[in-house]
Amino acid sequence: MVAQTRIDEAERIMLDFARDTGLTDSARAPRRYLWTDAHAVCSFLGLHRHTDDTRYLGLAKRLVDQVHYVLGRHREDDARDGWISGLDEEHGREHPTIGGLRIGKKMPERRRDEALDERLEWDRDGQYFHYLTKWMHALYCTSRASGDARYCVWAKELAAAAQEAFAVTHGPGGEQRLLWKMSIDLSYPLVPSSGLHDPMDGYLTCQELGLCDALPAQRLAAPDLRAAIAATEGMLAGQQWFTEDALGIGGLLFDACRAVQLLAVGRLQQPQLVAKLLDAAQQSLQLFAKRSPLRLEPGHRLAFRELGLAIGLRGLPVMHDIVQRDHDSFTDNVPSLLDDLRQHVGLGDAIETFWLVPENREVATWRDHRDINAVMLATRLVPECFLVL
Repeated sequence: MVAQTRIDEAERIMLDFARDTGLTDSARAPRRYLWTDAHAVCSFLGLHRHTDDTRYLGLAKRLVDQVHYVLGRHREDDARDGWISGLDEEHGREHPTIGGLRIGKKMPERRRDEALDERLEWDRDGQYFHYLTKWMHALYCTSRASGDARYCVWAKELAAAAQEAFAVTHGPGGEQRLLWKMSIDLSYPLVPSSGLHDPMDGYLTCQELGLCDALPAQRLAAPDLRAAIAATEGMLAGQQWFTEDALGIGGLLFDACRAVQLLAVGRLQQPQLVAKLLDAAQQSLQLFAKRSPLRLEPGHRLAFRELGLAIGLRGLPVMHDIVQRDHDSFTDNVPSLLDDLRQHVGLGDAIETFWLVPENREVATWRDHRDINAVMLATRLVPECFLVL
């Protein structure tokens, strides 16, 4: 697909999303979901970058405000009201992320005294650590695009709140880990297990937010994230990140892309980390290819998971260009790892092409996840603001 056609398709997708989810159509109740909206913010910013149309920067900022007002507050079916942080209205608006942000699931969260039902838990509200880090990234991208330091402050306040709430000490040596899911008010765990990539995601996101300090408009007080960086870095020791899940592999590539950029500008001091992420992504892609899930019919495929992989693969040229320019900053095996990974670029193209076919979007698996599927497709089409720090 030629560049202009990609931009045109992304515009159509994102304007439909803005209308359908109540961002631009005031007659519709806002339908906000944190993961989807984080990608949507970056897609609007990507369209602004490509078209120079200030409407898209305005939509990104409006979406940020709506997410904070909806997901930073208690649900309409909750006996509690107001900001989930407990702040009053005025201070809640000034610090909308300081108590975290709800996922936006359809069902209320599980009560503290209610037994865990693993099947139902997927549909229950609460807070996910890896959704919060995606929103921190979206806020950083908005600050960079707009020059407004408030977005960075909100991202850092969210990072500090997430680290404090999700990190727990376990084991005889006092090791720390991150919980998978917390209650809306961050007072108790809903799923006490740990996510495979959450420590890496948290570590790189906090390092990314350090780039905020270079913004000319940075004048506002924000939390110091050095303790959060040290804590999440300590959780990385001995971790294995291989996965057969398409979305998980896309996440590895996204993290590798950020790590390459952060290393190149001196924010990271561990060149071996890039190599480990790329090696994990390569081995994961080999496992994924053996299962051949892309041969299935559209009704047996989850578009947003595949598109997460396709987005991550769009980061390979970004990494390649940086490593070529700044070879000495990376370990000797990084160029060969990137060469091996670039053999999979066609996989991302195949996923994109498949889901651009209207007939393939008529199945229940697309309709049931329409918002997230559509926005992830748009991010694949205009990925620059999502991938490039």
